[in-house]
Amino acid sequence: MKKILLFAGLLTSIFTYAQDFNRNKMDSLFALIEQHNRGMGSISIFQSGEEVYQNSIGYASVADEIEAVKNTKYRIGSITKMFTATVIMQLIEEDQLSLNTTLDQFFPEVKNADKITIKHLLKHQSGIFNFTNAPDYATYMEKPISKETMVKKISEFDSNFEPGSKSAYSNSNYVLLTFIAEQIDQSTYGEIIEKRITSRCNLENTSVGGKIQPENNEALSYNKSADWESATETHMSVPTGAGAIVSTPEDLNRFLRCLFKGQLVANKSLKKMMNIENSLGIGMFQVPFYNKKAFGHTGGIDGFQANSFYFPDEKTAISYTSNAVDMPVNDIMIGVLSIYFDRPYKLPTFEPKVEISEKTLKNYEGVYASTDLPIKLTITKREGSLMAQGTGQPAFPLSAVSNTKFKYDQAQLKIEFIPGENKIVLEQMGKRYELEKE
Repeated sequence: MKKILLFAGLLTSIFTYAQDFNRNKMDSLFALIEQHNRGMGSISIFQSGEEVYQNSIGYASVADEIEAVKNTKYRIGSITKMFTATVIMQLIEEDQLSLNTTLDQFFPEVKNADKITIKHLLKHQSGIFNFTNAPDYATYMEKPISKETMVKKISEFDSNFEPGSKSAYSNSNYVLLTFIAEQIDQSTYGEIIEKRITSRCNLENTSVGGKIQPENNEALSYNKSADWESATETHMSVPTGAGAIVSTPEDLNRFLRCLFKGQLVANKSLKKMMNIENSLGIGMFQVPFYNKKAFGHTGGIDGFQANSFYFPDEKTAISYTSNAVDMPVNDIMIGVLSIYFDRPYKLPTFEPKVEISEKTLKNYEGVYASTDLPIKLTITKREGSLMAQGTGQPAFPLSAVSNTKFKYDQAQLKIEFIPGENKIVLEQMGKRYELEKE
């Protein structure tokens, strides 16, 4: 349920590309990803409301050998926030809320509730701590939780900053917005989404998720170790309107088309949603691709990752849903957009896996810590590879670059082991840390 930075690049005439883009090259991109076991998922591209490309690779369930198909449903994580924001804007248009309504009218127990407005929640300007960053999150994320307990958890954290003074992405904002919508509408979140969005936009494969059932064409998710391993399965009572919807890329494109065509909210409301402050709008953010702009959201939950974006000027919607990734989804999206918009693009090449002895991997196992980091990093060996796990967070696989250097592309993380000194050097997003083995 975290925001992921996206895209860089230059669009020109959309009409030409919509008609003449290189379908063989697009097919080759996804064939390479599948052949090299770098990901599983589905892609859909809409032009002026019509699907012009679709592809699915991999499995909805590896163990059951259920292949992913066009209508396979995936958890979409934080793309759910676009749906929740749309519902809130509808309630505002109906005069049941306003952007200036304060949180204390619903949850006075939250810190600074009398200063936090609906707008602050929608635009991540509330200062409310992001509950998914809490050390104990991994201990309860797969269990059902009541609204009362979730509000209590959120209320126990101190405020990160004065409401409205800056922006900081927090899933807590959209969980609280979900509960507000349920209270006003006197319906469950699932009923609200069906009534206010999916039925209006004819989204046949979109709903609030539950326990994943592969036999009902729902995808399980995976993390990469030596092979694909089952990921956690968050109970959907935890993220609610911050990340509980399941959908297909086709349905997501229909939703985007519906929203930007004015079928869900009035044009003035849509403009407010598209107004970007500190990189964030209302339930969406903006990404560039060369000199053009798209609006939408990314999503990540368990082993799922998804992207859904709309280029208003080009009337183009592109959505990708994945249940397993072993390469940055951002790289996949850059490839898709480059091919579709006829930009120079070289298909990826994948280096063979670096083989490291069991003895060497065993030597790297341990708990590493630094006074400069609030978490410890636990390294373990599993089936010929290494897994890393930060305090209170799910474990993730490390890919070997050499005998001492490893990486995790999804988080732009690099780790170098220095066994003679019992320490590691960790690099991420331009920052460098030294951690010593305890």
